[in-house]
Amino acid sequence: MLPSLKTVLYATDLGRHAPRVLRYALSLARSYDGRVVIVHAVEPLGAAARHLVELYAGREDIGHAEQSRWPELELLLRGRLRSLCEGEECTSDDGRAIIETMRILPGRPDEVILGEAARIAPDVIVLGSHGHTTVGEILLGSTAHRVSQRATVPVLLVRTDEADTGSGL
Repeated sequence: MLPSLKTVLYATDLGRHAPRVLRYALSLARSYDGRVVIVHAVEPLGAAARHLVELYAGREDIGHAEQSRWPELELLLRGRLRSLCEGEECTSDDGRAIIETMRILPGRPDEVILGEAARIAPDVIVLGSHGHTTVGEILLGSTAHRVSQRATVPVLLVRTDEADTGSGL
């Protein structure tokens, strides 16, 4: 029996290749009369950035600043996700919305993606891959690599390289 891809989890970093990768997620959903759930992770500040903020704003202010600015950041990112969808055909032939929901969550991208996958049980995860070298992945890791290794459902990695000059956000 052939698999049915009714729920597609599309993970995006909202980079310049996001529209191209979204087209793959939409194509799968359209082909199977399915839906797309979009997830975007907001990675926590790295050690260097956190140190700079603490240096200028004070250690006690950083936690408060992160919490108080979250609604504003979430609204901004939701607007960017809507803009991404407006540039694509996000409805089915009968006018039904293919994009079911957009989730913006704090955390490491791979953990957020895998957490959402556990929550919604998609049939496939679609995300872009920048094509890092093996040495780079061993030293630093990549979100696409970590997701593809740990996901319990198929993962479609859409290669995004510098030769791709599609419009971004």
